[in-house]
Amino acid sequence: MDVHITLQGRKNLSGEIYRQLRRAIVDGRLRPGGLLPPTRHLAERLNVARMTVTVAYEHLIAEGFVVSRVGAGTFVAEDVGHRRPAAAPKYEGVLRPRAVWNGIALPTVFAMPATYDFRTGLPEASWFPHRVWRLLLVRAMRAPEVAGGVYQDPAGLPSLRAAIANHVALARGVNSRVDDVLVTNGTQQALDLIARVLLAPGDVIAVEDPGYQLSCRLFASLGLRVVGVRVDEQGLVVDSLPRRARAVYVTPSHQFPLGVAMSLQRRQALLTWAENNGSAIIEDDYDSEFRFTGRPLDALQSLDVAGRVIHIGSFSKTLLPTLRIGYIVSPPSLHGALCRAKFVSDWHTSSLVQAALAQFIETGGYARHIRRLNRRYRERHTLMTQTVSRDFADHLELVPSSTGLHVTALARRLSIAQLEAVCARAAEHDVAVRALAGCAVTKPSIPGLMLAYGAIDLTGITEGLRRLRRCFPR
Repeated sequence: MDVHITLQGRKNLSGEIYRQLRRAIVDGRLRPGGLLPPTRHLAERLNVARMTVTVAYEHLIAEGFVVSRVGAGTFVAEDVGHRRPAAAPKYEGVLRPRAVWNGIALPTVFAMPATYDFRTGLPEASWFPHRVWRLLLVRAMRAPEVAGGVYQDPAGLPSLRAAIANHVALARGVNSRVDDVLVTNGTQQALDLIARVLLAPGDVIAVEDPGYQLSCRLFASLGLRVVGVRVDEQGLVVDSLPRRARAVYVTPSHQFPLGVAMSLQRRQALLTWAENNGSAIIEDDYDSEFRFTGRPLDALQSLDVAGRVIHIGSFSKTLLPTLRIGYIVSPPSLHGALCRAKFVSDWHTSSLVQAALAQFIETGGYARHIRRLNRRYRERHTLMTQTVSRDFADHLELVPSSTGLHVTALARRLSIAQLEAVCARAAEHDVAVRALAGCAVTKPSIPGLMLAYGAIDLTGITEGLRRLRRCFPR
């Protein structure tokens, strides 16, 4: 293996090579059993005589740090671990981040904290069409936009943008053209691009309260003033919106975390408010693909005639979060600036994944996949709602919801502190569940629990809820 050695300004070259290799071994950068570069190769790379390197290697061999095997090469000794000195004090550095970054904890959604996992944001990974996706990736590797090795349009591959535009028009009633679509790395990047293009530090952005905490942290990191607006059974309370807000971020199809859908009356009122205040509406079409009862509601953007709604979505719940594919459908007046923001951010999203996803949508595979998911998730939704209504009626009241991958239950009498204690006891019983308090934008919060069924099967739901029931006070 290659190892970095610098000889610039050094005099004793053999000694310097010896010391730097020894340090790499002691620090663990060269691991036991690792192969060192041949003396001829290292000498050529360092522009020194071969004997200079040979002397350094012989010194390391004499001290037992490396061993030479005839015909094979020079290797780090297997027992070198006991020669390492005690670890040096951890290097801290003098630079400090802005204060806004100190209060942000990294998520635990990538961990598996419990066998019975009721956390939100996790789909059933085993239902992903792995075999089909592998074939699509192989085919995509031969596509010119992938195989050519050239950077692509920041807006995304034309084939995927066309597929997304057609899909959201048919499935969600979104008024979209290919030129209005921009492909992003998930919803989070979509929000980042929109906020940076539309808003300046100090501007006010209104968000649902309770709401999606990660969006609030993102907006705050950009210097925006985040104002929470309460939510009731019809969605965001438009009358409570601050007049000074330059934008409002909403999840009208399946409000996170309460799960309610914004009524038509509220949607119309929100559009009127935006028009009167000269504000933008960021519509996160969260979990809209999964609807189990009742008639589906069109996207808020479909009612917009003034070009004030920016529609965003992702494939994280319908496919896999690890694909990191989302999209923005914006008014034409913003598309150019969003493309430039995407360009300076990360140029473009993976062309390979884009090409595969475009094929999956165009061939009808994605639509069939969604239909299968709806049938399967409907079973889980039914079991979850029936069990909670029956077995937790003395403590919890379900918020009516027929969409998405989680339900929310409000506490009848228990306080926020008591519910947090329930969650802690549940963890001891191998059950992971989140309290609603974690989604509060302002205090006080609403006491309640979020119960997701995206990543837990029917048997797990039954047993997990049975264990959770034992964690409530008697």
